[in-house]
Amino acid sequence: MQTLILAAGQGTRLRPYTNDRPKCMVALAGKPLLHRQMAAMAACGVSNGITVIGGYRSDDLDTLGGDLVLNPEYATTNMVRTLFCAREKMTPGEDLLISYGDIVYEPTVLKSVLDCDAPVCLAADREWKRLWQLRMEEPLDDAETFVMDESGFVTELGKKPSDYSQVQAQYMGLIKIRGDQVQAFLNVFDSLDRSATYDGKDFDNMYMTSFIQHLIDTGWPVKACLVDNGWLEVDTAGELEAYSTMAEKGELASYCALSN
Repeated sequence: MQTLILAAGQGTRLRPYTNDRPKCMVALAGKPLLHRQMAAMAACGVSNGITVIGGYRSDDLDTLGGDLVLNPEYATTNMVRTLFCAREKMTPGEDLLISYGDIVYEPTVLKSVLDCDAPVCLAADREWKRLWQLRMEEPLDDAETFVMDESGFVTELGKKPSDYSQVQAQYMGLIKIRGDQVQAFLNVFDSLDRSATYDGKDFDNMYMTSFIQHLIDTGWPVKACLVDNGWLEVDTAGELEAYSTMAEKGELASYCALSN
């Protein structure tokens, strides 16, 4: 299996903590987010074939022996473009794991994705509202749609919801492409209209959820691997500080037990 960790962004909402380091190198309870994520991977037997895709302050990335690929246009592009900077690492016939660089998760969360055999699998939190209530006063203001059919396949994600019924879970930023679909996955990216807009964004700045929605809309089965908490997204300075305080008080583990 090949593993790609997306870590090119500037992390502007995490300033001042990202003034001198990439977002994934910001420490949560004394250890960088990237290293906590890699510890969870190691606990699941994922220790080889890991590539970090960097950009902003890439010289300050410590990949713990993993490969490093750069997105030289990190300041003007978004996650999808960052992902395909590492297309040489996408090996047809070999499973492809994709993870955002600003999340941490328990090994059980990753295992739910690794054990899924659908063409595309992604982790999703059923108890997302509990976590979002830590992060903000009104969870619906920040949440994105996540709708599944009766078999647990995703039909819509990444849009602005009008009510909680449209948020059956929350996408976490952890995806697996089955090995026999990797070449087709590359082909989909190559066939995208570079002049089109995707959920209001141009091609270079397309959201990952827009790309996944395109897969769904063109017939790809995308399976939700449902979990109940067990992860954190560290998006703002306020969130980092809140999680750090909770960790000091021993209150964070009920949301996510940090991997060491």
